[in-house]
Amino acid sequence: MAVILLWSGWLAQDAAGRALSFSLLAGAAFGTVLQRGRFCFLCNLRDFVERRDASGLVAILVALSTGIVLYQAVLGAWVPVPQPDRLPPGAHIGPVGWVLALAATAFGVGMALSGSCLSAHLYRLGEGAFGSLAALFGAAIGFVLGFLTWNTLYTNTVSDDPSVWLPGILGYAGATTASLAVIGGLAWLVLRKAEAHGGLATSAAPSKRIFEDRWPPVVTGVLVAVIGAVAYLRVAPLGVTAELGSIARTAGHSVGLVPETLVGLDTVRGCISAIKTSLLSPNGVFVIGMVLASLAAALTAGRFKPSWPDARGLGARFVGGVLMGWGAMTGLGCTVGVLLSGIHAGAVSGWIFLVFVTLGAVATLALMRRLRTGM
Repeated sequence: MAVILLWSGWLAQDAAGRALSFSLLAGAAFGTVLQRGRFCFLCNLRDFVERRDASGLVAILVALSTGIVLYQAVLGAWVPVPQPDRLPPGAHIGPVGWVLALAATAFGVGMALSGSCLSAHLYRLGEGAFGSLAALFGAAIGFVLGFLTWNTLYTNTVSDDPSVWLPGILGYAGATTASLAVIGGLAWLVLRKAEAHGGLATSAAPSKRIFEDRWPPVVTGVLVAVIGAVAYLRVAPLGVTAELGSIARTAGHSVGLVPETLVGLDTVRGCISAIKTSLLSPNGVFVIGMVLASLAAALTAGRFKPSWPDARGLGARFVGGVLMGWGAMTGLGCTVGVLLSGIHAGAVSGWIFLVFVTLGAVATLALMRRLRTGM
């Protein structure tokens, strides 16, 4: 953490470096919350599907509902009168169509195979889960495959898919009310199906509650939403795949694998992969801050446990990573960049991603469970 603070101070010496400094600190905050709250979309979904433990899903639903409310303060200042054709600057409001649904499904299948979503693979690196490197390498390959299919998909369908912004149709009050009502309905269903698991273990000492015990789901969800809203206000919406995609695109372009022109990619909203022109980028230092802060949090909690899976586990992580990479490139983000930041901003694309990534993950988890039991 001292390294992060010193580096952020050094970066903030000029105007250009202030955005990098803030992104580094925001990434550190995000990585800390993810590690201490175990905020992983796949892990939380799996806990509910397999054990009816709703604590993780509660954290996600709290993050979504709180972020929707906080985003209104930013969106209302930037776009006082919402209109369908006047999207807020920088918000992740992507095109809605069958390509997005397919990309989200592929991402869901990939995260079930690999054991985590991409953001969780990054914070788990800080915990010593070095098998996540196979998933991240696979994701880079998946990004290259996404670049190879992008021009065809964009030309045939994505270029005609609308970017639907709920406040532009329903107004801020209507969009917020409708979104919170849907989340409330999901919360009711989740809690109705949940089974008691004794709650989270807590220690009497406040220091242990902060530095060792898993943070409560409501606290985790609120903190994720606050970080997301502040990051959007200062730099850009939360997202973790832009830097990985940019590295993959730059490497693929240098060896002639990636087309020189990706049609329309600069006109859509989301975690866009660009050719790298500088060593450091806001998303790059954000990810570095995530991993370093997760390491610090894991060390203080006694949860840094270096591990390396067997060949089968590495293969599953790699294949899952490839699917997630293709899905993240084609869908213009992941569970953070499209789902979380998109729903916060009122994007229909975020809700579409939520539905299909869940379907892909649940179906894959069910199939894997049957294969394990020999049914």
